[in-house]
Amino acid sequence: MGKADLQMHSDFGDGLHSPAEILAAAESARLDVVALTDHDDIRGAFTLRELALRRGSPVEVVTGIEVTTRSGHLLALFVEDEIPMLRPLAETVATIHRAGGLAVVPHPLSYLTFSVGERALRGLAASGDPEVLVDGIELHNPSYAGRVRARRAAWLNAHVLRIAETGSSDAHHARLVGTAWTEFAGSSAAELRLAITTRATAASGRHWSLGEHLDGAARQQWRSMVKDPAKRFLGRGRVKRSKST
Repeated sequence: MGKADLQMHSDFGDGLHSPAEILAAAESARLDVVALTDHDDIRGAFTLRELALRRGSPVEVVTGIEVTTRSGHLLALFVEDEIPMLRPLAETVATIHRAGGLAVVPHPLSYLTFSVGERALRGLAASGDPEVLVDGIELHNPSYAGRVRARRAAWLNAHVLRIAETGSSDAHHARLVGTAWTEFAGSSAAELRLAITTRATAASGRHWSLGEHLDGAARQQWRSMVKDPAKRFLGRGRVKRSKST
């Protein structure tokens, strides 16, 4: 079975380490596929992919973003351009799909971070419109924020959503890369995508200790609450498709 970590953050956003440090950590964790998903910023994902290609890394990189919607955060995977932020959830999912990507709900239902809630997810499911249905839901996130509603999210997926389950580290620190992952048959990004679309994935990993939560927490929170939002809301222009692809 392949292992993919589908949510992590670099110092292009509110993470503490560079794409190079993240790639080294992913290789050490023996991951097959990773997705770098900085908040509303695809630059780090392009940088990580280019670095992995230049180094001939055994880790394959999926470009991604953690998009801020009006209902909460949403992962856009397999995209080559930024997705507009602060739009309605259904519109954002449709935009991701039209861009050729997959939409995955991170840390679902959590009240400790900005998360898509149960009512919003039920609304998408009830619409019956394939374009606005999310493709996956993160059922293993090792942080406290990702764990508080994990059981309810698993129940909701089993009984209502019936979409692919994923696991992700949500690492903002390179040392935590690969602490949770998505299992899938194969080892490539193409095989991962097929597993998500056919609901043939499994979420796995461990939980973080208190010490791991606190390591670099003050610096990371400053980046998350001050530096990164200022960069995004003051505007730096849209980032287009990487020239190397």
